[in-house]
Amino acid sequence: MAMTALIIDDEELAREELKYLLDTTDVEVLAQGTNGIEAVDLIRTHQPDVVFLDVQMPGLDGFAVLKKLLEHGDGEHLPQIIFATAFDQYAVKAFDVNAIDYLLKPFDKARVLQALERARQRLQEVHSHDDSAVKHGDLSGDIRIGALLKLIEQQQQPQRHSGKIVLQAQSRLLLIDQKDICFASIDEGVITVVTPTLEGQSKCRTLEELLDLLDPSIFWRAHRSYVVNINHIKEVVPWFKSSYQLRMDDKKQTEIPVSRAQTRRLRELFKL
Repeated sequence: MAMTALIIDDEELAREELKYLLDTTDVEVLAQGTNGIEAVDLIRTHQPDVVFLDVQMPGLDGFAVLKKLLEHGDGEHLPQIIFATAFDQYAVKAFDVNAIDYLLKPFDKARVLQALERARQRLQEVHSHDDSAVKHGDLSGDIRIGALLKLIEQQQQPQRHSGKIVLQAQSRLLLIDQKDICFASIDEGVITVVTPTLEGQSKCRTLEELLDLLDPSIFWRAHRSYVVNINHIKEVVPWFKSSYQLRMDDKKQTEIPVSRAQTRRLRELFKL
């Protein structure tokens, strides 16, 4: 059975990679999108069989896309959703409600084919169930949609203050203990996280998003571009016009400015 599909991912290389793999199958890619807002519009417009949906995207993330569709009455036309993610933390549960599956990046062809086969089987089940429901007035479809919405809400609960943070260093994904983080900085939309021994990039889009994962008792937004672990401050350096800089205990002994708005907080922290 031929299937139609959408690819929604903010990373162009990921879209190209997945499109290349799908072109070797009987799946017709109807359109591609780059964010959650586009995802909602494209799903409503094309009503595809399958959607390959990135978890982390600007605007609406993958979970929020599904929730928006369900809350606006699109549940009965919901396609088979295959989540795509670079991080195992989003794939701990296989989303086994209403044909949810997941793929880890970089994509593996065998795994893509497996997900497609699963989607194909679930489509056949849905079609046969719909025929039976029309005859017998079965409401279990509504129950499944409700269960899916509940699962999405559970997955959207912030994973606050978990022990580890995922960093990408070259081609590796590393799990770093929060206590080992010296500081994080953002430059042109890229968040760099530094420990005493290494540095890598976070997939978080903003420092606010990263802070949601960190323990507020030890992490502090010292500047609009910096979050610091107060346990890794080596020295507080008086600076120009009653301002301060923080010298951290990383290899480079990085000096981080304290914004004027945060100077009072600094004085409270260290009784200056």
